[in-house]
Amino acid sequence: MLRIIYFTEFVLLLGLFLKIPLEGADASRPEALTREQIIAQMKPYAGPHMREVSPDTLNGKVLCGYQGWFCAPNDGAGRGWYHYGRNGRFGPGACCIDFWPDISELEPQEKYPTAFRNADGTVAAIFSSQNRSTVLRHFKWMRDYGIDGVFVHRFPVEVDPVRNLPGWQQFNKVLSNCQAGANRYGRVWALRYELDVSLKPGDLRRVVMEDWKLLVDRMEIRKDKAYLHHNGKPVVYLWGIGINDTRKYDLDECAELVNFLKDDPRYGGNFVIIGTPGNWRTLDGDAIPDKRLIHLLQKADMINPWTPGRYATPTQVVQYAESHWRPDLAWCKEHQLVFMPTVFPGFSWHNLFLKSPSALIPRNKGQFFWTQFVAAHRVGAAMVYVAMFDEMNEGTAIFKCTDQPPGSESKFVKMEGLPSDQYLWLAGQGGRMLRGEIDVTEQPPARNVPPL
Repeated sequence: MLRIIYFTEFVLLLGLFLKIPLEGADASRPEALTREQIIAQMKPYAGPHMREVSPDTLNGKVLCGYQGWFCAPNDGAGRGWYHYGRNGRFGPGACCIDFWPDISELEPQEKYPTAFRNADGTVAAIFSSQNRSTVLRHFKWMRDYGIDGVFVHRFPVEVDPVRNLPGWQQFNKVLSNCQAGANRYGRVWALRYELDVSLKPGDLRRVVMEDWKLLVDRMEIRKDKAYLHHNGKPVVYLWGIGINDTRKYDLDECAELVNFLKDDPRYGGNFVIIGTPGNWRTLDGDAIPDKRLIHLLQKADMINPWTPGRYATPTQVVQYAESHWRPDLAWCKEHQLVFMPTVFPGFSWHNLFLKSPSALIPRNKGQFFWTQFVAAHRVGAAMVYVAMFDEMNEGTAIFKCTDQPPGSESKFVKMEGLPSDQYLWLAGQGGRMLRGEIDVTEQPPARNVPPL
């Protein structure tokens, strides 16, 4: 029987993963900057802008999570094979990704050679999220396939100016790259803070609030023409509130953060999304059994439950939508909140956790992904969050991945004979269906592109 990933397990392991020193030193590490020097580099986006997708509403949109955390030696970050390798190595048997990216469109300066070999014996290469050209290419893909934009993930453990200056530099570069991509290709973006298990009491105030102040003051992100708004307010997302695991920050701290983002005279006035456990409404299972969570959620503007691991087949998708999404949405309407479901293409983290089977939640050639779009539409959802655009560690990436990964003792999930862009295309079609531009169909829509 397929082993379902429960939310508490997923988040705990992800939090540990973010802290484990999987990568070694990088000889190309740039000179370390001081806190003041890093702040001095934080500047507003001043490049070209194209308006295609409206930044004024969430309605009708398909928005992806964007991790942006992949690094390679000689990419300028100095963090080695970050989120690729294990214990300083990235090669057969020392790997943390389950899908291999399709790099066929990348220019030579975007490719980073690895110890893996392709079937023809050539060196297999990957990309780095530090390379602006590659991030711009990702946003071009979003435009090409009709994906509206992204929530750029920002990890407090990485942008902590006391404990992690290299991470702060790295993720400021990611944010800058995404701003450029969204503006140049007519997409939208908003910030998503990942409140993971690595945070300590007081970190929501010391790290998250102070980081938001710097982003507003120094980078002026809320004035960015591509920054997403809803009901006239800039959107900011807080993920990880109310999860029943080992988190050290409590609901009182979370309430203080929400109040700050909502009510602060200078830094407030935002449209606040809270990413919750799947059972947030019933306060059981993956949710903390604390009624204060319900009161806190009513202070927000939108609820987005996390669902990877909640279901594993199209039949289970339909059942879950009726047992959770439909009553969740009704509750939100009653309390004047917006509801946004999460959909994902499948799940696999075998190379990250070797005891977990490869393709733990099978993609079923897109049927699993498409059924979630149909279910979201039928319960009345007006927008969808896709997990994720570039998440290769957990096998939820929808961007271009190859059906011919390198052969090695590290086992990679293939694309089941489908084109590398199939899930980008399906996500775009899912948005068209949500907006009523194409018919609702039980099977994924036909595509006039032959399989590879």
